[in-house]
Amino acid sequence: MGRWSFNDGNAAVTPRRASRASRAAVLCTAVCLIVLALLGAGVRSSFGPQLRLDAAVSEALYAGDHRAAALDELLTVLTAPGLSWVRFVVFLPVLAWLVRRRLWWTAAWVVTAVVLVAPLTTALKEYFGRIRPPFVEGGARLESLSFPSGHSSGITTLVAVALILAWPLLGTRRARLGALCAGAGLVLLVGLTRMWLGVHFLSDVVGGWAFGLAWTLGTALLFGAFPGGRAALR
Repeated sequence: MGRWSFNDGNAAVTPRRASRASRAAVLCTAVCLIVLALLGAGVRSSFGPQLRLDAAVSEALYAGDHRAAALDELLTVLTAPGLSWVRFVVFLPVLAWLVRRRLWWTAAWVVTAVVLVAPLTTALKEYFGRIRPPFVEGGARLESLSFPSGHSSGITTLVAVALILAWPLLGTRRARLGALCAGAGLVLLVGLTRMWLGVHFLSDVVGGWAFGLAWTLGTALLFGAFPGGRAALR
């Protein structure tokens, strides 16, 4: 079996609908890359307004060097969905399901998007070379670099891949809107935890979101994961 199909009560995907999804993905990818480039340029050039905004937001959101141990544990749990191993745990059964049904292009897309986002984010960190926020119990404890946030790019990739895969199963507009809002809420929460913990600046988080979404949509376009494509589930 080379293609697994879902029927949500609608007709097969039309060329117009598939083209619309692809155009939207191209536009969103371009916007995200522009955001990433502009923020990165601000980091590299020490752009004053951006740095001042980052500092002000960091001071306002940081949970403090002397935060309670229980709060620290809670924030550690809430930020965990952005870790690489969480993505692997979530998508391993999905990958097994895809392989069992010989959906090779879909499986290849999932592996590419999920596995490579972390090393690519690390490469960007090395290029931009930004140090972490200087909080004693925050970024100052970490030797790794700051822009863009790996947790933010990771959670964005996790949510975006999950939504693209699940979209054919969500047969109603209400279900799709609910899934989109839940995913966006999780992405926002993880990004906020990075600032509550004092390990990232605002532009690190936004840059991570931008890169994660651009990477996921770009690979989805390349592999054909949108409706009508060779890696789409229908």
